[in-house]
Amino acid sequence: MYNPKSHDADEFICHEEILDTLKYADENKNNINLIDKIIHKAKLGKGLTHREASVLLACDDEEKNNEIFKLAEKIKKDYYGNRIVLFAPLYLSNYCVNGCVYCPYHAKNKHIPRKKLTQEEIKNEVIALQDMGHKRLAIESGEDPVNNPIEYILDSIKTIYGIKHKNGAIRRINVNIAATTVENYKKLHEAGIGTYILFQETYNKESYEKLHPTGPKHNYKYHTEAMDRAMQGGIDDVGLGVLYGLESYRYEFTGLLMHAEHLEAVFGVGPHTISVPRIKKADDIDPQTFDNGIDDDTFAKIVACIRIAVPYTGMIISTRESEECRARMLHLGISQISGGSKTSVGGYFKPMPEKDDSAQFDVSDRRPLDEVLKWLMELGYLPSFCTACYGSGRTGDRFMEICKSQQIHNFCQPNAIMTLKEYLADYASPETRKVGDALILQEIEKIESEEIKNKVKENLEKIEKGERNFKF
Repeated sequence: MYNPKSHDADEFICHEEILDTLKYADENKNNINLIDKIIHKAKLGKGLTHREASVLLACDDEEKNNEIFKLAEKIKKDYYGNRIVLFAPLYLSNYCVNGCVYCPYHAKNKHIPRKKLTQEEIKNEVIALQDMGHKRLAIESGEDPVNNPIEYILDSIKTIYGIKHKNGAIRRINVNIAATTVENYKKLHEAGIGTYILFQETYNKESYEKLHPTGPKHNYKYHTEAMDRAMQGGIDDVGLGVLYGLESYRYEFTGLLMHAEHLEAVFGVGPHTISVPRIKKADDIDPQTFDNGIDDDTFAKIVACIRIAVPYTGMIISTRESEECRARMLHLGISQISGGSKTSVGGYFKPMPEKDDSAQFDVSDRRPLDEVLKWLMELGYLPSFCTACYGSGRTGDRFMEICKSQQIHNFCQPNAIMTLKEYLADYASPETRKVGDALILQEIEKIESEEIKNKVKENLEKIEKGERNFKF
């Protein structure tokens, strides 16, 4: 039944193939000869199959696991260097008709405050985000065809892109909304979105249907096949993710990689991003009621193995995780993080009192964006607000061709430096600016092309004088 080229979810996420893969991984988790062969293949930087990666995930040999972690860190550096892209979520509405048992927005929750932002309120939220320094947003909304129709999402995108405040501007909007039709994906594409993101939550069909007992999200196949429809609608950058803790992590890991293989097989373009959220406490949701939670060591192994298996993908970790956890995962493959995030509807401009809070989940890393940037730089990372690939049409297969050849740094390094300089000039505290200016001097010297290096220096002077949005 397994067929990665099929458009049928039951065939490209084949339950029997996942079970066979898990059995194969269990049988070979101490097969050092095979593990060495897989690691050798992974060192070529071209990725692994779901079956090969599952063997590495199952491996419990300490020496080999150390090799896996070191390799993940090397591959991350080879593809993405020390750059970390920053973004923030913007919750538009928490009206939802689904019955998802892990989310406080579920329709049966009658005590959570329901709210939908007006276009004027969205404007206030975006100005607040711009004043923090953000250039890239991920908009979120519950599934409700009456309160949150596609027209509302499109109007909101138009509003967000239209707001220019001081030196602020949102240059890329990623969209995380419910599975929809090809026609609606075409509309999102025409509206100029960046990446369409949709978490699978779980690839286990039986578990999926139990976790989504009511509402349109109950339809496993419609949800799982959403990325196919998105790409058919012209969206060439899509983002995958599962919610770890709902189902066996090894099952989810295998299903996730099979989904990536399916997109490659059918469209020639794998996932632009992969997110790794873990279930967290929220309103009437207690993570302890789910018996598949994973500890930090297991989480680290998952992140490392995804990075090795899908080396080209951007990997995202949110403020669900603590400062300590995020620092660890940055080394192993993460290339994008949120900062200064609020998971409430209307959380930036005028935060709600705790009793009226509408947060989708508890935030663990509550530091303001400026503090997150200073922390990243002190750890040796180059914070980036770059959206140049999106602005220059380097998306889908065009982005992947450059990324897979490990040449994306020729664009990303100078663009990251210039967008960091914008942040330092417009928003940074004196302490953060001091650290950032010193880092920029170091990072400029890493640019291989003298021509590009000189152009960056020239643009940095222009940024100091007030010009903005330079890109390679």
